[in-house]
Amino acid sequence: MFKRLLAATAVAATLLLAGCGNDYGVDQHGEKVASERLDKQWKVINYWAEWCGPCRVEIPELNALEGQLQGQSVGLFGVNFDGLQGKELNDASTALGITFTVLAQDPADTFDLPRSEALPVTYIIDDKGKVRAQLLGEQTAAGILAKLKELKG
Repeated sequence: MFKRLLAATAVAATLLLAGCGNDYGVDQHGEKVASERLDKQWKVINYWAEWCGPCRVEIPELNALEGQLQGQSVGLFGVNFDGLQGKELNDASTALGITFTVLAQDPADTFDLPRSEALPVTYIIDDKGKVRAQLLGEQTAAGILAKLKELKG
């Protein structure tokens, strides 16, 4: 009887641990964002809004950055400052030409991000989940890549 209980407990623990990983919700297209895309890798998280002029200028740079980050264990993610969801988030992302993943669920609590009242704001988070940089204002792909190199080096 004890062996069965022990075996059942082991199976339950394995199933629970297999499901571990943070829940990052869905993206602007309603697709689930797998925890593997954010956990245990560096992250660049950019907050934007439709009404933010510098955000609109910065988005093509971020789109270019996404391609340059391929194969580097760094993910690029956007977050709508106004908390748009569903169709509104998709429409805003499409209107601004965003091609990188936009998280519908704000990860600020998960990564202990300070709330910024200025936009755009970009955070660089290391593979352990620690905020390593807060970049205020419009960024360039080259500038973010240089900052990543500096922080990782």
